[in-house]
Amino acid sequence: MSDAAIRIKGLKKTYAGSHGQPPKEALRGVDLEVPRGSVFGLLGPNGAGKSTLINILAGLVVKTAGKVEIWGWDQDTNPRQSRASIGVMPQELNLDPFFTPRGALEVQAGLYGVPKKQRRSDEILRTVGLEDKAEAYARTLSGGMRRRLLLAKALVHHPHVLILDEPTAGVDIELREMLWENVRKLNVEQGMTVILTTHYLEEAEKMCGDIAIINDGAVVARDRTSNLLGQIDARTMVIVPETTPNALPQHPELEVETREDGAIAVTYHANQTSAERVLDAVREAGIRIADVRTEQADLEDVFLNLTRGAHKRSA
Repeated sequence: MSDAAIRIKGLKKTYAGSHGQPPKEALRGVDLEVPRGSVFGLLGPNGAGKSTLINILAGLVVKTAGKVEIWGWDQDTNPRQSRASIGVMPQELNLDPFFTPRGALEVQAGLYGVPKKQRRSDEILRTVGLEDKAEAYARTLSGGMRRRLLLAKALVHHPHVLILDEPTAGVDIELREMLWENVRKLNVEQGMTVILTTHYLEEAEKMCGDIAIINDGAVVARDRTSNLLGQIDARTMVIVPETTPNALPQHPELEVETREDGAIAVTYHANQTSAERVLDAVREAGIRIADVRTEQADLEDVFLNLTRGAHKRSA
């Protein structure tokens, strides 16, 4: 059995042009593997191709070329098995307002051919915190509760792979924490593979062990989260001086700025300059240090660095 939950090879999608516009190439030969049992981040700016990729995996968009396997099932030769292996929580609140949560789950399970004896609607509602709203009409639910119901619908057919498409966009902190608690349980206790798209990069950094960054229809990076963070070796040493300095540190390998609170931020590259050399430059400027701390690059720095670089290459 393959150790990949999803395997994508040479995936392309071109949308036909309209109103005299040329065809739009949304995906340009994407190669990607998602390990089984992982929490995998799929990141990219708006228009990068993430939604097209997800819709192809879900069977909602027909690819132009390439190969897609979900849980070992080829999407072309075994479409029913591949679709049954994946559940998608979409961005849009696409709920029938006249269904109750329990009713919505029962209909969803029926569409996937889940026998009545194998349905677990009440268990799923309890998992997402909607047990007490099982018989309320969906139109009466709050926005956060509707998000929970979308997650519940994605779980009715016992999928091996769960895709969360911008799941926390516009939700409060309590709901966000509840969602991540559920994701951890699904991943750790049930071994479910989770694919997350998000614009909250701190979430991806916290939740995802592996990350792929897609830009302009192509994968520009794919690695362990820790390895991606290691690609940016910039460090910033923030110096709080005892008194207002007469001069700032001077060194060709240092970028120095004064912040609004009076702290001095010295940015350097760890592969070129040591922290000790930074401190020497501070002392040489006659600055007495009251406090010091360091700041390292985060996933946002990696993301911007890679997507900007890809944009320049395609220009």
